[in-house]
Amino acid sequence: MPRVHPFQVVPALPEALHNLRPLAFNLHWAWDNDAIECFRRLDQQLWEECSHNPVRMLGSIDERQLTEAAQDETYVAHLDKSARALESYLSTSNTWYLNHVSPETAEMCIGYFSMEFGITECLPVYSGGLGVLSGDHLKSSSDLGLPLVGVGLLYQQGYFRQYLNAEGWQQERYPQNDFYNMPVQPVLDEHGTPLRISVNFPGRQVWAQVWRVQVGRIPLYLLDTNIDANSPEDQAITAQLYGGDLEMRLKQEIVLGIGGVRALAAVGVRPTICHMNEGHSAFMALERSRMLMTDHGVSYAVAREATAAGCLFTTHTPVPAGFDVFPQDLLRRYFGEYVESMGISFDEFFALGRKNRQDSNEQFNMAIFALRHSHHCNGVSRLHGEVTRHMVKQGYEGFPLDEVPVGHVTNGIHTRSFISSDMATLLDRYLGGRWSAEMSHAQVWERVEQIPDEELWRVRQRRRERLVVYARQHLKAQYERRGMSEYEIRQAQEVLSPNALTIGFARRFATYKRATLLFSDAERLKKLLNDPQRPVQILLAGKAHPRDDGGKELIRQIVQFAQNPEVRARIVFLEDYDLSLARYLVQGVDVWLNTPRRPMEASGTSGMKVLPNGGLNLSIPDGWWDEGYSPNNGWCIGRGEEFADPAYQDHVEALALYDLLEKEVVPLFYDRSSEGLPRAWVSRIKNSMRTLCPVFNTHRMVAEYARRYYMPASERATRLRTDNLKGAFDIVQWKARLQRSWNEVAIESVTSTGDNVPDHTEGVANREKAMAVGATLTITARVKLGPLSPDDVLVQAYHGPLDSNHEILKGVGTPLSLKSGENGTFVYEGVVPCSISGLRGFSVRVLPFHPEAVLPHELNLITWE
Repeated sequence: MPRVHPFQVVPALPEALHNLRPLAFNLHWAWDNDAIECFRRLDQQLWEECSHNPVRMLGSIDERQLTEAAQDETYVAHLDKSARALESYLSTSNTWYLNHVSPETAEMCIGYFSMEFGITECLPVYSGGLGVLSGDHLKSSSDLGLPLVGVGLLYQQGYFRQYLNAEGWQQERYPQNDFYNMPVQPVLDEHGTPLRISVNFPGRQVWAQVWRVQVGRIPLYLLDTNIDANSPEDQAITAQLYGGDLEMRLKQEIVLGIGGVRALAAVGVRPTICHMNEGHSAFMALERSRMLMTDHGVSYAVAREATAAGCLFTTHTPVPAGFDVFPQDLLRRYFGEYVESMGISFDEFFALGRKNRQDSNEQFNMAIFALRHSHHCNGVSRLHGEVTRHMVKQGYEGFPLDEVPVGHVTNGIHTRSFISSDMATLLDRYLGGRWSAEMSHAQVWERVEQIPDEELWRVRQRRRERLVVYARQHLKAQYERRGMSEYEIRQAQEVLSPNALTIGFARRFATYKRATLLFSDAERLKKLLNDPQRPVQILLAGKAHPRDDGGKELIRQIVQFAQNPEVRARIVFLEDYDLSLARYLVQGVDVWLNTPRRPMEASGTSGMKVLPNGGLNLSIPDGWWDEGYSPNNGWCIGRGEEFADPAYQDHVEALALYDLLEKEVVPLFYDRSSEGLPRAWVSRIKNSMRTLCPVFNTHRMVAEYARRYYMPASERATRLRTDNLKGAFDIVQWKARLQRSWNEVAIESVTSTGDNVPDHTEGVANREKAMAVGATLTITARVKLGPLSPDDVLVQAYHGPLDSNHEILKGVGTPLSLKSGENGTFVYEGVVPCSISGLRGFSVRVLPFHPEAVLPHELNLITWE
């Protein structure tokens, strides 16, 4: 092969259009309609052909068009206005974060690690909901002004592109991403050459080039191993998202976690907080600990303590099988030398990834490893928080379920990224120009009631019409690619109706999401679809993982059913689901259908995207809908029952779904006033927008992360690192002392006194144990602490209502105060209020206490009476 000398060609822009380049390379345009118009106005057809990629478009457009645009005063004025708006956005000091920052968090910096980022369709380094959430997290962090940097991988092929064969079976293709025609830029070192970092693999170093994507105010650093310094095998590490075998997944997670920390250090960023979005990046905590050991000369235990104080682990997985696990021999090859250089044995390291550290049969679990290196953990909805606490409870033996240290922050969406321009204009008129900056304020959304029904319905009709036109064009292109007949291609242009009730279903085609639940009774469905007075139509989209034949089979069944002449005008499956297709769907459908098998949907965000667009949700009460549903803002399939028999559950919930459609959803949509308006339907739209939009957005979500996790964790991590990590060193010593001595802690006796109810009180079985509402119960406990000090512990009365098994349900811990003591035995006393009637109970317990410890996450010791 001849030697190739690479060089880059960049667009030549007229001076009047020089603002196009900075506008193109800051992905703020992805949620700014005015900025998008700057590119669309140049050449609308080319904008679509370039998959909404402004960088590629500027490199492809005819120079004559640029010259004409440069001479068009109205266009230049539009461009300059958009450029000034971006500059103002980037430079303002009036942000949520700067208005809430305290002196203790003024130096906070958050590193946000994720395997995928779904920011815009022209940067295809995402597969689905996890990536879109990561992208929305960056966008809202930018809008709120958080000091956050993103870290991920830059995939040469990204996730696969989907197409279907004649039988409806999913096929995959992997087009190459051209980074030099995408809104990414190489990071350069002090010599002006591309910045590279390295990680150690068995017998070699693997290098990764660092690229930067600017997302509003937020920099996103992406690592790329497809460079000449690596072997072909290692170049392939960042070839595909979620591709390859188990070892390839491990390599990717090493590059993301360890390489990501090194990349941040190389660009001068040392985060005080690191947020692991799923466990893929958990090795990041190991590398941060190693760097602290090098910088401060401390042990791994001390470095890990300081590191974990500044780590947050967010899990999106509702089942144990969803976590990445690796066998011992594979981990030993990649980490044997690494961990031994840190002064710990491989066995000690491997045990940190096991639920039971002593179980030699257990594999290494990335979620467990992340949990042990983070002092904060959360699920992504209220229900998912409960499910996750059940999953990890065995690691916190003795603690009530509601005290297992897993919280929740319910997911949201970046509203500006998914709302249609038509609806945004309507909201600007009636909610005020600052509604998107104040979208988490409930009072802003109360103004939805001021929107005339006629105007809101007009927007809904317009967006449904656009969706139908888009779906016909999309289906026509599918048929042409598939080589179908001219007759079938013409038929594709006649499908769907702009006036029919339109149901959307689009998501990853995992079997638990039950995409075919609506198709379980073919005749009943046909009757719904073909009602001449009240027709229904369904649009579906989504990808199955390349190795998920079960998911592919669901797609095949739907496509086969849609080819039936009786329904082919009413059911359309749209290939190659991506962000562009998603926007058309969520902006145009009337109803968003969601049918997961509860409780397997951690959160789900697709249904949230219809909310600001005036769509309604019809869903199983799983994930976010479990907390979002109310009878006047959508529909709930069932009441959250969970069945032992999945087949029976499918049958029951399919019947419930059909009943809802036939008796409630369809009649409400077609119930029209004399003016042709579905006023009851519009009322439900308004209730949905008013009650749900201020809650299920990433502005609320990111602000909640900041208040509950980022700011407190940053303050604590900073304290532990002062004086050469003295705070972390003290906690490590305290933990060791408590673990050595805790077996000597015992509660020797407990007594209680209080005012019993009068003798004449009726309905009391045992007057000696009955208290009147408003009375107080005084509790005295004699506690043996052995060599420990009262300063090392917290003694509590744990009290609350009793369930049918006489166990305390969702109890409250009330501290007991030290009254006296000597020779290692102490007397504690306190009072419990009797504020609510009913059967209640209490128990006394002893917990470890340290002002800087996060318990029981760090030290899960407890002694009960």
